[in-house]
Amino acid sequence: MADRVTPEPQRRRRRPTKQGTVLSEHVIVDTALRLVGLHGAQALTVRRLGAALGADPSAIYRYFRSTDDLLLAIADELIGRAQHGWRSTGDWRADLRAIGLRIHSAYLAHPQAALLAAHRTTGRDNEILAVESILGVLRSAGFSDPEAVRIYHALVDQSLAFAALDAAALALPAPAQAADLGVWQSRYARLAPGSHPNIAATAELLTADMRRSGYPFALTLLLDAIAARLPDRNADRGRPSA
Repeated sequence: MADRVTPEPQRRRRRPTKQGTVLSEHVIVDTALRLVGLHGAQALTVRRLGAALGADPSAIYRYFRSTDDLLLAIADELIGRAQHGWRSTGDWRADLRAIGLRIHSAYLAHPQAALLAAHRTTGRDNEILAVESILGVLRSAGFSDPEAVRIYHALVDQSLAFAALDAAALALPAPAQAADLGVWQSRYARLAPGSHPNIAATAELLTADMRRSGYPFALTLLLDAIAARLPDRNADRGRPSA
């Protein structure tokens, strides 16, 4: 795409497209999400997007400078969906857990898009709101600013990394997904105790646990580590017991 985005006041299309759609950033992003979900990353082209909208592909130039600009808007939309309806409870641990699980869930709802967008920094409204909210939870809990920033970084990167990992598995064709999961039963569960005593002892547990995401437990471990860094808790550790 060319660098010729139309200013906001001039963007609205006066007439609907062939499909009766009035173009807007939201409509284009929503359509792009559906296309990528159905056909994968290769569907994110101006030509295919224009066809899906019933509009000339050049009309998209009025809203986005490039395909990458559109991709950043998609990433920001997923961030916005993760935040929709979230409200702080005043309990920092519950709030951070809810935020992490929401991020993970929002990306897994669109696994193909997650593969394209989970690693991007958008600098857009939804991302800015998320950064502000998470830092607000941490600073209100009593963490110093340097600690709040480090914890924010770890929390968000953990959420997005697991989202990308789990999305990659979900984006596989169904036979490949089944084959990957089947390896735990067909290979690991059959290893002999004499040669692989630890795997043999835990094979049943491994087979069951590998069928679900490791993220919720990883998030619990991270929250436990964060709690141990709370200033008040550290102060309590230095006091003699009553």
